[in-house]
Amino acid sequence: MDGGGGFMGPPPAPRSPEDVFRDFRARRNGLIKALTTDVEKFYVMCDPEKENLCLYGLPNETWEVNLPAEEVPPELPEPALGINFARDGMNEKDWLSLVAVHSDSWLLSVAFYFGARFGFDKESRKRLYALINGLPTVYEIVTGTAKKEPKEKTPKTSNKSNKSGSKPSRQSEPNSRAPKMPPPKDEEESEGEEGEPQEDHESALCGACGQSYDDFWICCDLCEKWFHGKCVKITPAKAEHIKQYKCPTCTGSKRAKA
Repeated sequence: MDGGGGFMGPPPAPRSPEDVFRDFRARRNGLIKALTTDVEKFYVMCDPEKENLCLYGLPNETWEVNLPAEEVPPELPEPALGINFARDGMNEKDWLSLVAVHSDSWLLSVAFYFGARFGFDKESRKRLYALINGLPTVYEIVTGTAKKEPKEKTPKTSNKSNKSGSKPSRQSEPNSRAPKMPPPKDEEESEGEEGEPQEDHESALCGACGQSYDDFWICCDLCEKWFHGKCVKITPAKAEHIKQYKCPTCTGSKRAKA
């Protein structure tokens, strides 16, 4: 979404809260990629020897690490400056969490900048916030706190021996050497449970993209986050040969610091 360079000139074309939310969600998805699936590349790019760097989420669901805008005032609110300087002075997970918090703040500032720019009234602002608040924050995705509630739910029991229709608990497979994967949703079985909502695996969120249930999941054996296979480039066939799966964030945290 083009925010324009200021308030001069003709009034901006009318935009809806849904338009601004789509821009918010795309930028958010880019930031989540930087801090999860692309964390290795992001870590290398945040060299403390470089100048003040910022992490930007872009409207095409990608991200970039770059110097802040030179124009004053900038076209859009700027993200936190100098994220690279703290990289080697903190535990990596703590550093990524800090960047995630600043990223959430920046996303909100950009969204409500557009709201002000496009003249949203009280109801439009409430609608925009409600849409945004329906998604977990970048911080919740990066730290895994977005999935704590679904994991605490008691899984439904089934008399069938094949365990289909619910996400397996980690305790139920203590000796399993293959990565834990929730099976696909069994619609017939879910209809057989009279009046019981099928929410367990549907309410879980992918640690990479923040979206809900998909056909194939894989669980990190270290941080216990669940990921869509397509988000971490793992197929069901490949998963069968993985004895212990480590997600990109946990793999990055084992890197020896120079």
